Parts: sequence; C-alpha cells; structure tokens
Amino acid sequence: MLAKARELPADELVIDLEDSVVPHHKEGARATAIAAIRDGSWGERSVAVRVNPLATEWGPRDIENVVAGAGKGLGGLVVPKVEAPADLEELDSLLDETERRAGREPVGLQALIETAAGLARVAEIARASARLESLIIGFADLAASLGRSPVADYPGDRWHWVRETVLVAARSAGLQAIDGPHLDVSDLEGLAVEAGRARALGLDGKWALHPAQIEPINAAFSPAQAEVDRAGAILDALAAADGRGAVSLDGEMIDEASRKLAAQVLARGRAAGLAPARSQA
Repeated sequence: MLAKARELPADELVIDLEDSVVPHHKEGARATAIAAIRDGSWGERSVAVRVNPLATEWGPRDIENVVAGAGKGLGGLVVPKVEAPADLEELDSLLDETERRAGREPVGLQALIETAAGLARVAEIARASARLESLIIGFADLAASLGRSPVADYPGDRWHWVRETVLVAARSAGLQAIDGPHLDVSDLEGLAVEAGRARALGLDGKWALHPAQIEPINAAFSPAQAEVDRAGAILDALAAADGRGAVSLDGEMIDEASRKLAAQVLARGRAAGLAPARSQA
C-alpha cells in the first residue's frame, strides 16, 4: 500500500499506525512507516502519520520514534481522538523535548475530532496548540461515540451540524477544516454527494480511504474553469477600480468580500492546475 501511495493524486498521504494496525503489529508498522518516509520518493505530496493516542502504550513511542527517525519527509502528525486542550498541550511538551534531542524543526499537528467530548470542546481544542494546522472529522468513531447507527434512515444530512461546528471552530482559529471519509468505498455516487456538501459548506478537503475515492473528491473540491475565470475577472475589476471600495462587474456589485472569495477560488484553482483565462492586473 505504501508503494502504491507514492503514485496517488492526493494532496496528502496519511500513514496510519492507529486503528488499521492490530496491537501485535504496532511496532513493526511504526518501523515500516519511518523507513518509508525516510526513503523519500513522495514527490510534492505531504506525508503525515496518524499516531496512537498518548494514553496507550504505543503513543509515546510512536511520537518519539517517528519524529526522531522519519527525517525531513515527515509533514506532520495526525492526533486521534482529541477530546480536550490538555491532550494537545501534553503532546506539545513531548514534541518539544523530542525535537530538541533530534535537532529538527517543529512538527505540525492535525487533530481528529471523533468523540462527543471532542466535539463539545472543539473551539477550545482549535486554539490549544500553535502547532495545530487542521481539524478533521472522524465519522466512524464519532458515530460510535454518539450512538448513531450507520444505516438509520434520517430526513436530511445528519452530519450537517457536525461539519458546521468543526468548520466554525477551525476558521475562528485560522485552521483548515477537513471532512472525514465516506466509509462505503464502493459507493462513489454517495461519496460525490458528501464531498459536494462539504465543499458547499466551506470545508477544505476530505479524507479518502481507497484510491478510487480520490478522483471524486478532487473533482468536488476543484473549481470549474468558469469559476476560476470569474475570480480572475473580479480581481482585475477591483485592481482597476481607482481606489473605489465597490464596483460593478457584469451587473453584480463586488467589493472586498468578493476579493477574498475570489482569491480563495484562485488558490484552489492553482492547486488543481487551473489559471484564469483573463490575466490579473
């Protein structure tokens, strides 16, 4: 799987040492992950490692060994089941000492929100560490924590409030908000619907569990060429506005808020290899 991952068109690859590894393989999986990251050949993709919780017997060794041994190829750590600011504060202290001994730059963190306790404190968690880069929704564990049946019929999107809550907490702290994975890897149509909803709400991306899920997710989070062109036209019009705060473009009033939204569209466009047809002034 690690060999295949090197060729996948994902923005980030997460090597999992937690739920997907049974206890008697934990030590071997850690060594394999470290060797794979040190080996390089990941291109421009960021490589993160989901470690075991600090409270387990494997968590502290995961952090110490991966941070010290993986080298510069390590893009960050994904921290599972974060339930309170103290979880990240304790991890900060361990990382400070580990990085000092290893002589390496600080490692970034991504927090998985996947329990009722974590969801209740997500706004506090979002500001708990200067290392924190993103909040990620963990649907499977969160469903278990809430007692939410995976097959229950519900009139609407039963995860809407969760997505909105995590998004607001992330944005208020200047973090990315990442949607959790669609667990039925054979249901690409349902995945496309979920990814579209997450993007419409404003989330930055979505986890994939299987290579087949990457293309629908990339499609959902990549703007269309028409959106990129419109964003470029908005920036052109505002740049040529001679100091006016608001101007009209094709009958629509645009202003500073329009500029911010257009800049976001262009950033996503660049990530997808798209540029506006009209050059910016």
